[in-house]
Amino acid sequence: MFREAYPLLAAAGIKAIGVDTPGFGSSAVPEPRPSVRDYASAFGPVLDHLGLEKAHFLGHHTGAANVTEFAHLHPNRVSSLILNGPPVFSAEERDGRVGAPGPMKIQPDGSHFKTRWNARVAATVGWTDIDAMHHNVMQTLWSGETFWYGHKAAFEYDITDAFMGLKMPTLILTNTGDDIYHLSCRARDMRPDMAFTELVGGTHDIVDEQPEAWVEAVVAFIKGA
Repeated sequence: MFREAYPLLAAAGIKAIGVDTPGFGSSAVPEPRPSVRDYASAFGPVLDHLGLEKAHFLGHHTGAANVTEFAHLHPNRVSSLILNGPPVFSAEERDGRVGAPGPMKIQPDGSHFKTRWNARVAATVGWTDIDAMHHNVMQTLWSGETFWYGHKAAFEYDITDAFMGLKMPTLILTNTGDDIYHLSCRARDMRPDMAFTELVGGTHDIVDEQPEAWVEAVVAFIKGA
């Protein structure tokens, strides 16, 4: 999802390393179904493999939960943190969403492909970037019947203690058209000491829609952290 940002980050002098969440991209599917803590446990070995003692971490939505948990468990390995749409759900919100989504049902007529497309369109109100839409649906299909693991883990995860305990420089990054923009505003109110940047418009495909503005916000924070 950060493909549009990589060349811009490189041009700004930042070495960006994309980590596939276990079970997504080209990584193996873990069993049993992982929690956010399980996902967070993948980052330490990545740093070790690359010979890095610490790094700046950025996560979007579910990824923001994953990097928050990692920073909570291993603060000495995190130079700074960028939370793009942190899922600071209340207990009631988590209870209301934890039942969905679920496994994709493969249909003999192939209609499940259209079902996934329709579901993504419905979840991305105001979308304008058809390439981003296509790329996301293809990645979902590539992940197969376990594509829902990540969202399920995020809905089950109570981010509050880890988020409130963060001590490293942290930016809450959002955009006004994000479907969980209100959660970013809630996070800002919970931690007014953290930096806060919001872009105008867009959807949760903001990196594809406004790559220059998004990268500018990320670079400014990292270089100032």
